[in-house]
Amino acid sequence: MTVQAITLTVPEQVYEQIRRAAEKAHRPVNEVLAEAVAAVAPVMDTAPERLRSALAHMAYLNDAALWQAARATMTAAQRERLADLHDQQQRGTLTPEEQAEEQALLALYRETLLVRAQAAVLLKQRGYNVSDLDQFTPLE
Repeated sequence: MTVQAITLTVPEQVYEQIRRAAEKAHRPVNEVLAEAVAAVAPVMDTAPERLRSALAHMAYLNDAALWQAARATMTAAQRERLADLHDQQQRGTLTPEEQAEEQALLALYRETLLVRAQAAVLLKQRGYNVSDLDQFTPLE
């Protein structure tokens, strides 16, 4: 893989966050920064604005927290409610309130998938084998 050297100007607060993360991980600042940029780049355009910051900060999580994020899921009640609403929607019997509830649950579902995907990308970058999907079974 070819690499491109760049000069990047960041606010002091951002630099300090990266420096502290690198120090905790016993890694060079430039390596942590490059990993953070690479981890965020694929999802920044697709993520809702309010979720972008959270996805970016995932690069600073430790491995255990990333594994937890990779297994995140909606609650069983939320999944059941979404399925019920979807069935009703197929029959064309959703009220406006139920339509709004279905949209909110769908947004939560999509956001959960983005968080899980981002965690998997970061775990792969850290050297973990993420090809066995059984290790991503949600913890409830």
